[in-house]
Amino acid sequence: MSDHNHDHAHGDACGCGHDHDHEHEHEEFVLTLTDEEGKDVEMVLVETFDVGEKLYALLLERNNPGADGIILRMEEENEEMVLYNIEDEEEWKQVEEAYNELVQSQE
Repeated sequence: MSDHNHDHAHGDACGCGHDHDHEHEHEEFVLTLTDEEGKDVEMVLVETFDVGEKLYALLLERNNPGADGIILRMEEENEEMVLYNIEDEEEWKQVEEAYNELVQSQE
């Protein structure tokens, strides 16, 4: 009678479907905003861009990437980034123009 030991080891190509070497370049920055109906909506920060001296953020719905994004003004307060709605009509026009240029330059 003889003993046969079979060892099976999973190597790099273990076929589990995951790329073990893949690293994400940046952390996904997720914020929770409350919509008009009082529901919490998870938003992902897609990119930031400058208009004049101010910094703006483009946010998309995490669970609905096809929905219109929103643009908010980012300001640093006490070493924390705070997001504000753009209330001023003139400011909004400038931001919209800058954003459209940004989109065109990426196409």
